[in-house]
Amino acid sequence: MRIVHVVTRLLRAGSEENTLACCRWQAGAGHEVVLVHGAAADPQVMRACPAGVRLVALPELVHPIRPLADARALAALRRLYLRLRPDVIHTHQSKAGVLGRLAADVVPRARIIHGVHLLPWAHVSPLRRQMYLVAERSVAPRTDAFLAVSEALCTAYVSAGIAPRERLHCVRSGMDLARFRGAGPPRDWPALLRVPPGAPRPPVAVMLAALEPRKRHVAFLRAFAAVRRLMPEMRLLLAGAGPEEVRIRHEVARLGLSNRVTLCGHRADPEALLALADLSILTSEREGLPRVAVQSIAAGVPVLVNDLPGIGEVVRAGVNGSILPPRDAGAVAREMSRLSTDPQRLARLRQGAGASDLGAWALEWLGPETTALYGPAQTRAAA
Repeated sequence: MRIVHVVTRLLRAGSEENTLACCRWQAGAGHEVVLVHGAAADPQVMRACPAGVRLVALPELVHPIRPLADARALAALRRLYLRLRPDVIHTHQSKAGVLGRLAADVVPRARIIHGVHLLPWAHVSPLRRQMYLVAERSVAPRTDAFLAVSEALCTAYVSAGIAPRERLHCVRSGMDLARFRGAGPPRDWPALLRVPPGAPRPPVAVMLAALEPRKRHVAFLRAFAAVRRLMPEMRLLLAGAGPEEVRIRHEVARLGLSNRVTLCGHRADPEALLALADLSILTSEREGLPRVAVQSIAAGVPVLVNDLPGIGEVVRAGVNGSILPPRDAGAVAREMSRLSTDPQRLARLRQGAGASDLGAWALEWLGPETTALYGPAQTRAAA
């Protein structure tokens, strides 16, 4: 098959990692794979593109809503589809999902798939929510199948009246779980934690998340500052890169947390940071089913996370982590404080994380399950 994947951005983030892993398997299985990406692309991610996968840049495709650029991107996608004549078009992310499916009218024989990595209409203004829902409903009849990373996302699309349940399929984000089991801490851990050589390791919490607004780093830093006296030894590592970095650094300094919080930048060794950690923190307001939650549990590290659609499919409250109320960074910080003074409970959660069955997220299932759902095409009907 000739398969065209379309993404809005090609950055260091979960949906891109998931898409690249799928492309890698499909190319290895003998399919012709093209990955179309928009203007926002990380050069390192581009260089790491799997062998056999052709990258096509589409500068007109941008993340913000810009009507003129969007019209140009739609026209460019139509020209590209006419040239490539794909058997399958698999779109990902909101903007590429809408434009990529609208453009598919020029190749009526192609099977049209959309990957659902999160709910774009969650925790946004009422106007933006309505815009997202109208856009999703308008292109749903053009979609043969939706592949969501959690069962909860499937349910949400049905509840929103976007598509019937029979066109929604759950395909977990596949990842190399063995990489996170039995890893050792990074060699530079004393510098990361700002402790002198030979000093014992203090308790550590790590947040593996791109530095962007929806991850809510600043809200968590403020909550952490409010309870820091209850856990005077706790160190916090923020691993990731993104547009919020300057604001986050300013907040760390303003709150007097410079000796407690380290911004690590992007790290190629997330497994090592998790091997160093006692807790994994996530305070996002929008996610699908975050890969970092699965990776943390694979590493035997309990996860403290604000409630997200589908998060209970991997984080079991009281067993391998805690699920706190949505968008309440203070609740996450208070739970971290409680666990820091309750070593027996923390040990039980670590044991529960280590014993968790994560087989559904094994990398070897992602490519075959995704590709099997490409065809034969189902009958398209308005939701």
